[in-house]
Amino acid sequence: MKLAILSESPADEAALRVLVGYVLGEPLQLVTPSLRARGWPSVEQVLPPILRHLHFNTDARGLVVVVDSDDSPVHTESHEAPGYHHPMCRVCRLRAVFRRTMKNLPPARGRASPLRAVGLAVPAIEAWLLCGHAHHVTEADWMAGQESGRTPFTRKELKTRVYGTTRPSLPLEIERAVEEVTRHRGDVRRLENDFPNGFGALVRDLRKWRAG
Repeated sequence: MKLAILSESPADEAALRVLVGYVLGEPLQLVTPSLRARGWPSVEQVLPPILRHLHFNTDARGLVVVVDSDDSPVHTESHEAPGYHHPMCRVCRLRAVFRRTMKNLPPARGRASPLRAVGLAVPAIEAWLLCGHAHHVTEADWMAGQESGRTPFTRKELKTRVYGTTRPSLPLEIERAVEEVTRHRGDVRRLENDFPNGFGALVRDLRKWRAG
């Protein structure tokens, strides 16, 4: 399947390529986006031109977008209610960008618009990379900490556990990210269990692609 992946860094995108392949269960052919992003604000800003580029200039079937939640609200089941939009939820915001951008675009070469898959790494993708190693690093633990005002771990601590440093080089980030996600050997059920909102949203979107 031809698709594009947009995230906050090349290391994130390398990990996502493996995970998306596991969920879809078929070989992937990546289409390079017209722009790259570095960090959350950049992802939201470059998404519209990337969608237009994919629609008019490529035959990519869809676009996968994943960002870190950082300290923003976690996307939950309540956000899935028809017409609901949480202004601070990054999943809600990215989905809104998809809708606004694709709403008025004319057909391109008779094919449908690129499909959408949006995920949220809570609080950062390093939490996904630690899945199965650190049993207390889950969405539920992070959300409970947000509510109490005392988060159980920090994003710096997650980075240190994954990379051995808070300032890893890009090659090290890519190497460790791919190493950690391939531990799952094609089975993402543990990730779905520990991260049902952010990773779960991504998986549900991707399974709709497969069903279609």
